[in-house]
Amino acid sequence: MVPHLVTALTGPLLDLEKRMLDKTTEIERWFRMAWNENTPPFYSSVDVRNAGFKLAPVDTNLFPGGFNNLAPDMMPLAIQAAMSAIEKICPEARSMVLVPENHTRNTFYLTNVARLAAILKQTGLDIRLGSVSPDITEPTRFDLPDGQHIVLEPLRRYGNRVGVEGLEPCAVLLNNDLSAGVPPILQGIKDQIVLPPLHAGWATRRKSAHFKAYDSVVEAFSEMLEIDPWLINPYFTHRNKLNFQERVGEEALAEAVDEVLAKTRVKYAEYGIDEQPYVVVKADAGTYGMGIMTVKDASEVVGLNRKQRNKMSVVKEGLQVSDVIIQEGVHTFENIEDAVAEPVVYMIDRYVVGGFYRVHTGRGRDENLNAPGMHFVPLAFETPCNTPDCSDRPDAAMNRFYAYGVIGRLAALAASQELEATASVELAA
Repeated sequence: MVPHLVTALTGPLLDLEKRMLDKTTEIERWFRMAWNENTPPFYSSVDVRNAGFKLAPVDTNLFPGGFNNLAPDMMPLAIQAAMSAIEKICPEARSMVLVPENHTRNTFYLTNVARLAAILKQTGLDIRLGSVSPDITEPTRFDLPDGQHIVLEPLRRYGNRVGVEGLEPCAVLLNNDLSAGVPPILQGIKDQIVLPPLHAGWATRRKSAHFKAYDSVVEAFSEMLEIDPWLINPYFTHRNKLNFQERVGEEALAEAVDEVLAKTRVKYAEYGIDEQPYVVVKADAGTYGMGIMTVKDASEVVGLNRKQRNKMSVVKEGLQVSDVIIQEGVHTFENIEDAVAEPVVYMIDRYVVGGFYRVHTGRGRDENLNAPGMHFVPLAFETPCNTPDCSDRPDAAMNRFYAYGVIGRLAALAASQELEATASVELAA
């Protein structure tokens, strides 16, 4: 069942969706040509915000951890996409080791690992779970809420390769975003494919670099589609050398907030949008909704109280925040049963394989929904979202999902270019 949505269906977004429907042939040709020149990430997920007047990504994750939230009906599509990805990477592969996060107490995350492993097994691979957690010193069983179980084994080093006891696989798939850095056991691997590459982890990756790549992708796409790039792209800038605890860099941060707000106000005036612009200040590296604040005036980032400074100072794995991205806030006008919602689009290789709505009953339409108290509603695509119904309304479910899929693929394309650029820097170093 498709979730019941309450969405503003007038204004530029409806026009944007109609234009996408009218130009599906050109869009699919454009993507086909783009993927001929770029290698897609093995998998990715994209947080999308639908403001009614704008549809844009606000975050892209290269180590997605919510496969358990996808509708079961979409598993055949996910398996087919995974098979396509593996055939390109290592067509003769017989086995793969999946390296998860160290969240052994988070059974919902472990359910994601189980779902991901099930998808990969259906491609014909022997899948084992190799953990880098110091707590996993022997094969350890974990029972899951849905009645299943998984077994985590300690990841082992075999010369320039890694594996688990009795298995040195063709490829290693990371579902660990390396926020705490690349563990020694994964450093210096040779003659073995590691997906995503190590430089995709948050130890080196930056959100500002991703959205710089997205700027370039959207510029070309918008020219083809003949639209204002702003309709699918949030403004952003970034600042570094901050110290929230010592209040170092507050003035520079305030100037950046003013810069993005001013540009956004111009666009709101151009389109007659009667909403208050805001920005989201967030750590330039990291996930899990940590190190994030919503700001409507530059004065709000000057003289932060102790609680606010503590919130912004540290992200996952206790890492200190010194670099931030200041991103135009995109309202979400979607609600599911009176709760604010945002779609998260999931991809394997270059294919959209489903998604879900992140829902939060305690947050507003201009707030971050990736926070404690959120829950998920699967996007049960009635048909694959790459096959819109051009005879139906632009806001019909399959057509709206198609628009989400377009945005997701643009973000994945940006990620591919981002990774290519950082790989070249890594090689040069």
